[in-house]
Amino acid sequence: MSKPFLSIIIPAHNEAERLPPSLEKIQAFVDTQDYQAEVLVVENGSSDDTLGVARSFLSQMPYLRVLQVEERGKGLAIQSGMLAAEGEYRFQCDADLSMPIEQVNRFIPPQLDPVDIAIGSREVMGAKRYDEPAYRHIIGRIFNTMVRWMLLPGLQDTQCGFKCFRDEVAMAVFPLQTLSGMSFDAEVLFIARKLGFQVQEVPIDWYFNVDSRVRLVQDSMRMAFDLIDIRRKAAQGCYDTQS
Repeated sequence: MSKPFLSIIIPAHNEAERLPPSLEKIQAFVDTQDYQAEVLVVENGSSDDTLGVARSFLSQMPYLRVLQVEERGKGLAIQSGMLAAEGEYRFQCDADLSMPIEQVNRFIPPQLDPVDIAIGSREVMGAKRYDEPAYRHIIGRIFNTMVRWMLLPGLQDTQCGFKCFRDEVAMAVFPLQTLSGMSFDAEVLFIARKLGFQVQEVPIDWYFNVDSRVRLVQDSMRMAFDLIDIRRKAAQGCYDTQS
């Protein structure tokens, strides 16, 4: 089989209920595109039957691969998927499809001129948010202000779960990733900029899911400490060469 143009990488922890409708939508999308794609579901540390549910789609989605990572952590799942993917463009995609899957084409040619990294943004001009409680938006903006101040000046939305990496960029950046949790986004983008890669924000439509797995206060506090850890690791040269 020739090299896929696009890899769609879905981290899946306890997603037995949400995964089937999302995979059905992704299948309907992929089957209508004029480029070759692959889909990777990366199950990690689930206590439900996420793995079995994902594998049940193998017969109807010949371009689907299901990976299993025993340790929990969204960052670890994305890292494993990015390094296992074969696509020219590698797109990380939240399992709840809070961004309509059709909008993945906004991140790749021909709709977008080739870029090193394209990240979904709910903040730049043209983006739309639907049904998000005001308090969640406010806390998210406070955290993003910290990210811009400490690590990534200029980027308005580093935590959106939809990002696309050129294959060469993914293979340079993800081996240097050290964080396995939700702060991996900021770390990966920080590493990418340190290596000289360009990051472009792409406006998306984003729909708030009441079943969001983000624990806003607890996760935000943990991620704030992670930002300090990233700065410390950078000062120690952890991101200078691949270990």
